[in-house]
Amino acid sequence: MDKAVKNKDVSASLAGDVSLGGKSSVHRLGFGAMRLTGKGIWGPPKDRQGAIAVLRRAVELGVNFIDTADSYGPNVSEELIAEALSPYPKDLVIATKGGWGRPGPDQWTHDASPAHLRKALEGSLKRLRLDRIDVYQLHAPDPAISFEHSVETLAQLQREGKIRLVGLSNVTQEHIERAREIVPIVSVQNRYSFADREWDYVVDYCEQNGIAFIPWFPLGAGKVAGEVLNRVAKAHQRTPMQVALAWLLQRSPIMLPIPGTSSIEHLEENVGAGSLRLTQTECEELSGASRLAA
Repeated sequence: MDKAVKNKDVSASLAGDVSLGGKSSVHRLGFGAMRLTGKGIWGPPKDRQGAIAVLRRAVELGVNFIDTADSYGPNVSEELIAEALSPYPKDLVIATKGGWGRPGPDQWTHDASPAHLRKALEGSLKRLRLDRIDVYQLHAPDPAISFEHSVETLAQLQREGKIRLVGLSNVTQEHIERAREIVPIVSVQNRYSFADREWDYVVDYCEQNGIAFIPWFPLGAGKVAGEVLNRVAKAHQRTPMQVALAWLLQRSPIMLPIPGTSSIEHLEENVGAGSLRLTQTECEELSGASRLAA
Protein backbone atom coordinates (compact mmCIF):
# COMPACT_ATOMS: atom_id res chain seq x y z
CA MET A 1 0.00 0.00 0.00
CA ASP A 2 1.19 3.50 -0.82
CA LYS A 3 2.59 5.20 2.31
CA ALA A 4 0.70 8.40 1.57
CA VAL A 5 -2.54 6.43 1.62
CA LYS A 6 -1.55 4.39 4.65
CA ASN A 7 -0.62 7.41 6.75
CA LYS A 8 -3.54 9.68 5.88
CA ASP A 9 -6.60 9.76 8.10
CA VAL A 10 -8.00 6.24 8.36
CA SER A 11 -11.43 6.02 9.90
CA ALA A 12 -14.40 3.71 9.57
CA SER A 13 -16.56 6.84 9.41
CA LEU A 14 -15.29 7.48 5.87
CA ALA A 15 -17.33 4.49 4.69
CA GLY A 16 -20.56 6.28 5.63
CA ASP A 17 -23.33 5.01 7.90
CA VAL A 18 -26.09 2.44 7.76
CA SER A 19 -29.24 2.22 9.86
CA LEU A 20 -30.12 -0.83 11.92
CA GLY A 21 -33.88 -0.84 11.77
CA GLY A 22 -34.02 2.89 12.35
CA LYS A 23 -32.93 2.26 15.96
CA SER A 24 -29.17 2.71 15.59
CA SER A 25 -26.74 3.99 12.98
CA VAL A 26 -23.26 2.52 12.61
CA HIS A 27 -20.30 3.13 10.32
CA ARG A 28 -20.36 0.84 7.28
CA LEU A 29 -17.01 -0.78 8.03
CA GLY A 30 -17.34 -3.06 11.01
CA PHE A 31 -15.10 -5.70 12.50
CA GLY A 32 -15.65 -9.45 12.51
CA ALA A 33 -14.17 -11.06 15.62
CA MET A 34 -14.19 -14.70 14.51
CA ARG A 35 -10.49 -14.89 13.62
CA LEU A 36 -9.32 -13.67 17.01
CA THR A 37 -9.67 -17.24 18.29
CA GLY A 38 -7.31 -20.21 17.93
CA LYS A 39 -6.76 -22.40 14.88
CA GLY A 40 -9.95 -23.95 13.56
CA ILE A 41 -11.90 -21.16 15.32
CA TRP A 42 -11.23 -23.19 18.45
CA GLY A 43 -9.70 -22.24 21.77
CA PRO A 44 -7.80 -19.11 22.74
CA PRO A 45 -5.51 -17.19 20.39
CA LYS A 46 -1.77 -17.73 20.53
CA ASP A 47 -1.35 -14.04 21.34
CA ARG A 48 -4.15 -12.99 23.68
CA GLN A 49 -2.78 -9.50 24.27
CA GLY A 50 -2.35 -9.06 20.54
CA ALA A 51 -6.01 -9.93 20.00
CA ILE A 52 -7.05 -7.44 22.66
CA ALA A 53 -4.88 -4.79 21.03
CA VAL A 54 -6.60 -5.37 17.68
CA LEU A 55 -10.04 -4.86 19.24
CA ARG A 56 -8.98 -1.67 20.95
CA ARG A 57 -7.34 -0.35 17.79
CA ALA A 58 -10.53 -1.06 15.83
CA VAL A 59 -12.50 1.20 18.15
CA GLU A 60 -9.75 3.86 17.92
CA LEU A 61 -10.20 3.75 14.13
CA GLY A 62 -13.88 4.54 14.44
CA VAL A 63 -15.28 1.02 14.16
CA ASN A 64 -18.53 1.00 16.10
CA PHE A 65 -19.99 -2.31 14.94
CA ILE A 66 -18.38 -5.57 16.10
CA ASP A 67 -19.74 -8.94 15.02
CA THR A 68 -19.13 -12.15 16.93
CA ALA A 69 -20.87 -15.41 17.96
CA ASP A 70 -20.98 -17.75 20.92
CA SER A 71 -19.59 -20.48 18.64
CA TYR A 72 -16.35 -18.61 17.92
CA GLY A 73 -13.94 -20.38 20.22
CA PRO A 74 -16.52 -21.35 21.42
CA ASN A 75 -17.08 -18.44 23.82
CA VAL A 76 -13.52 -17.10 23.37
CA SER A 77 -14.34 -14.28 20.96
CA GLU A 78 -17.04 -12.83 23.21
CA GLU A 79 -14.75 -13.06 26.25
CA LEU A 80 -11.98 -11.21 24.40
CA ILE A 81 -14.35 -8.42 23.37
CA ALA A 82 -15.45 -7.87 26.95
CA GLU A 83 -11.90 -7.99 28.27
CA ALA A 84 -10.71 -5.48 25.68
CA LEU A 85 -13.58 -3.03 25.56
CA SER A 86 -15.85 -3.25 28.62
CA PRO A 87 -17.16 -0.85 29.79
CA TYR A 88 -18.13 -0.16 26.19
CA PRO A 89 -18.19 3.17 24.33
CA LYS A 90 -21.75 4.49 24.12
CA ASP A 91 -21.90 4.26 20.33
CA LEU A 92 -20.48 0.73 20.05
CA VAL A 93 -22.94 -1.87 18.76
CA ILE A 94 -22.06 -5.50 19.46
CA ALA A 95 -23.80 -8.15 17.40
CA THR A 96 -23.57 -11.80 18.34
CA LYS A 97 -25.22 -15.02 17.16
CA GLY A 98 -26.57 -18.32 18.40
CA GLY A 99 -27.64 -21.55 16.75
CA TRP A 100 -24.46 -23.56 16.20
CA GLY A 101 -22.81 -26.26 18.30
CA ARG A 102 -19.04 -26.78 18.32
CA PRO A 103 -17.88 -30.37 18.91
CA GLY A 104 -14.28 -29.59 17.90
CA PRO A 105 -11.91 -27.48 15.73
CA ASP A 106 -13.42 -26.67 12.30
CA GLN A 107 -16.56 -28.61 13.29
CA TRP A 108 -20.00 -27.00 13.34
CA THR A 109 -23.39 -28.54 14.12
CA HIS A 110 -26.89 -27.08 13.98
CA ASP A 111 -28.86 -26.40 17.13
CA ALA A 112 -31.41 -23.62 16.81
CA SER A 113 -33.86 -25.21 19.22
CA PRO A 114 -35.64 -22.77 21.55
CA ALA A 115 -33.89 -24.26 24.60
CA HIS A 116 -30.43 -23.95 23.03
CA LEU A 117 -31.03 -20.40 21.78
CA ARG A 118 -32.19 -19.25 25.20
CA LYS A 119 -29.15 -20.87 26.86
CA ALA A 120 -26.84 -19.40 24.21
CA LEU A 121 -28.27 -15.92 24.70
CA GLU A 122 -27.84 -16.09 28.46
CA GLY A 123 -24.23 -17.21 27.99
CA SER A 124 -23.51 -14.36 25.58
CA LEU A 125 -24.94 -11.80 28.00
CA LYS A 126 -22.66 -13.08 30.76
CA ARG A 127 -19.50 -13.28 28.63
CA LEU A 128 -20.06 -9.88 27.01
CA ARG A 129 -20.92 -8.33 30.40
CA LEU A 130 -24.17 -6.91 29.07
CA ASP A 131 -27.76 -6.71 30.28
CA ARG A 132 -29.04 -6.68 26.70
CA ILE A 133 -27.56 -7.73 23.35
CA ASP A 134 -27.66 -4.92 20.76
CA VAL A 135 -28.17 -7.24 17.76
CA TYR A 136 -28.77 -10.96 18.23
CA GLN A 137 -28.67 -13.07 15.08
CA LEU A 138 -29.90 -16.57 14.33
CA HIS A 139 -26.63 -18.08 13.06
CA ALA A 140 -28.37 -20.40 10.59
CA PRO A 141 -31.72 -22.11 10.10
CA ASP A 142 -31.73 -25.56 11.66
CA PRO A 143 -33.15 -28.24 9.31
CA ALA A 144 -34.32 -30.25 12.32
CA ILE A 145 -36.19 -27.37 13.96
CA SER A 146 -39.10 -25.25 12.78
CA PHE A 147 -37.63 -21.95 11.53
CA GLU A 148 -40.62 -20.14 13.01
CA HIS A 149 -39.95 -21.67 16.43
CA SER A 150 -36.35 -20.42 16.33
CA VAL A 151 -37.39 -16.89 15.36
CA GLU A 152 -40.26 -16.84 17.86
CA THR A 153 -37.72 -17.62 20.57
CA LEU A 154 -35.69 -14.55 19.61
CA ALA A 155 -38.86 -12.46 19.51
CA GLN A 156 -39.74 -13.62 23.03
CA LEU A 157 -36.24 -12.82 24.28
CA GLN A 158 -36.62 -9.37 22.74
CA ARG A 159 -39.91 -8.88 24.61
CA GLU A 160 -38.10 -9.88 27.80
CA GLY A 161 -35.62 -7.06 27.19
CA LYS A 162 -32.60 -9.32 26.63
CA ILE A 163 -32.30 -8.54 22.90
CA ARG A 164 -32.61 -5.07 21.41
CA LEU A 165 -32.62 -5.93 17.70
CA VAL A 166 -32.94 -9.21 15.78
CA GLY A 167 -30.91 -10.31 12.76
CA LEU A 168 -30.52 -13.41 10.58
CA SER A 169 -27.57 -15.21 9.03
CA ASN A 170 -27.19 -17.71 6.19
CA VAL A 171 -30.76 -17.30 4.98
CA THR A 172 -32.81 -17.02 1.79
CA GLN A 173 -35.28 -14.26 0.98
CA GLU A 174 -38.07 -16.65 1.94
CA HIS A 175 -36.55 -17.05 5.40
CA ILE A 176 -36.37 -13.29 5.81
CA GLU A 177 -39.98 -12.83 4.76
CA ARG A 178 -41.16 -15.54 7.15
CA ALA A 179 -39.13 -14.07 10.00
CA ARG A 180 -40.50 -10.57 9.38
CA GLU A 181 -44.00 -11.93 9.98
CA ILE A 182 -42.85 -12.62 13.55
CA VAL A 183 -40.37 -9.87 14.46
CA PRO A 184 -38.67 -6.89 12.73
CA ILE A 185 -35.39 -7.97 11.11
CA VAL A 186 -32.65 -5.33 11.04
CA SER A 187 -29.78 -7.24 9.42
CA VAL A 188 -28.94 -10.24 7.26
CA GLN A 189 -25.49 -11.83 7.20
CA ASN A 190 -24.68 -14.05 4.20
CA ARG A 191 -21.55 -14.98 2.26
CA TYR A 192 -21.02 -12.36 -0.45
CA SER A 193 -18.33 -10.60 -2.47
CA PHE A 194 -17.72 -9.15 -5.94
CA ALA A 195 -16.69 -12.64 -7.03
CA ASP A 196 -19.41 -14.55 -5.17
CA ARG A 197 -22.80 -13.17 -6.14
CA GLU A 198 -25.10 -16.03 -5.15
CA TRP A 199 -27.03 -13.80 -2.79
CA ASP A 200 -27.44 -10.80 -5.09
CA TYR A 201 -31.22 -11.06 -4.89
CA VAL A 202 -31.05 -11.01 -1.08
CA VAL A 203 -28.91 -7.86 -1.16
CA ASP A 204 -31.51 -6.24 -3.44
CA TYR A 205 -34.34 -7.35 -1.16
CA CYS A 206 -32.53 -5.93 1.88
CA GLU A 207 -31.93 -2.62 0.11
CA GLN A 208 -35.61 -2.37 -0.85
CA ASN A 209 -36.65 -3.02 2.74
CA GLY A 210 -34.06 -1.02 4.67
CA ILE A 211 -32.31 -4.07 6.12
CA ALA A 212 -28.54 -3.94 6.64
CA PHE A 213 -26.65 -6.63 4.70
CA ILE A 214 -23.52 -7.97 6.39
CA PRO A 215 -21.30 -9.86 3.91
CA TRP A 216 -18.94 -12.49 5.26
CA PHE A 217 -15.93 -13.82 3.35
CA PRO A 218 -15.72 -10.44 1.56
CA LEU A 219 -12.79 -11.37 -0.67
CA GLY A 220 -14.70 -14.49 -1.65
CA ALA A 221 -13.44 -16.26 -4.74
CA GLY A 222 -11.00 -13.43 -5.36
CA LYS A 223 -8.71 -15.69 -7.36
CA VAL A 224 -11.44 -15.94 -9.99
CA ALA A 225 -11.09 -12.27 -10.87
CA GLY A 226 -7.50 -11.92 -9.71
CA GLU A 227 -6.18 -10.23 -12.83
CA VAL A 228 -8.79 -7.48 -12.78
CA LEU A 229 -8.58 -7.15 -8.99
CA ASN A 230 -4.82 -6.68 -9.07
CA ARG A 231 -4.98 -4.21 -11.94
CA VAL A 232 -7.57 -2.04 -10.18
CA ALA A 233 -5.59 -2.18 -6.93
CA LYS A 234 -2.42 -1.11 -8.71
CA ALA A 235 -4.21 1.80 -10.39
CA HIS A 236 -5.29 3.15 -7.00
CA GLN A 237 -2.06 2.21 -5.20
CA ARG A 238 -4.12 0.11 -2.83
CA THR A 239 -4.31 -3.56 -1.90
CA PRO A 240 -6.61 -6.15 -3.49
CA MET A 241 -8.50 -6.51 -0.19
CA GLN A 242 -9.17 -2.79 -0.09
CA VAL A 243 -10.56 -2.94 -3.61
CA ALA A 244 -12.79 -5.88 -2.68
CA LEU A 245 -14.14 -3.97 0.32
CA ALA A 246 -14.61 -0.77 -1.70
CA TRP A 247 -16.65 -2.71 -4.26
CA LEU A 248 -18.93 -3.97 -1.50
CA LEU A 249 -19.43 -0.49 -0.09
CA GLN A 250 -20.37 0.82 -3.52
CA ARG A 251 -22.61 -2.16 -4.31
CA SER A 252 -25.37 -0.94 -1.98
CA PRO A 253 -25.90 1.70 0.72
CA ILE A 254 -27.12 -1.01 3.11
CA MET A 255 -23.85 -2.97 2.87
CA LEU A 256 -21.98 -3.42 6.16
CA PRO A 257 -18.73 -5.37 5.61
CA ILE A 258 -17.09 -6.87 8.71
CA PRO A 259 -13.57 -7.90 7.63
CA GLY A 260 -11.79 -9.74 10.42
CA THR A 261 -8.12 -10.11 11.25
CA SER A 262 -5.78 -10.77 14.15
CA SER A 263 -3.27 -8.21 12.83
CA ILE A 264 -3.31 -4.47 13.55
CA GLU A 265 -1.60 -3.84 10.21
CA HIS A 266 -4.33 -5.69 8.32
CA LEU A 267 -7.00 -4.00 10.42
CA GLU A 268 -5.71 -0.57 9.43
CA GLU A 269 -5.53 -1.70 5.81
CA ASN A 270 -9.15 -2.87 5.91
CA VAL A 271 -10.46 0.30 7.55
CA GLY A 272 -8.50 2.30 4.98
CA ALA A 273 -10.80 0.91 2.29
CA GLY A 274 -13.47 3.31 3.50
CA SER A 275 -11.82 6.20 1.68
CA LEU A 276 -11.40 4.34 -1.64
CA ARG A 277 -13.81 5.23 -4.44
CA LEU A 278 -13.89 3.00 -7.50
CA THR A 279 -15.11 4.19 -10.86
CA GLN A 280 -18.29 2.73 -12.30
CA THR A 281 -16.21 1.07 -14.98
CA GLU A 282 -13.98 -0.60 -12.38
CA CYS A 283 -17.00 -1.87 -10.47
CA GLU A 284 -18.48 -3.31 -13.63
CA GLU A 285 -15.18 -4.91 -14.62
CA LEU A 286 -14.86 -6.63 -11.26
CA SER A 287 -18.44 -7.87 -11.39
CA GLY A 288 -18.07 -8.96 -15.00
CA ALA A 289 -14.87 -10.90 -14.36
CA SER A 290 -16.57 -13.04 -11.75
CA ARG A 291 -19.58 -13.69 -13.99
CA LEU A 292 -17.43 -14.71 -16.94
CA ALA A 293 -15.55 -17.20 -14.80
CA ALA A 294 -18.68 -18.72 -13.27
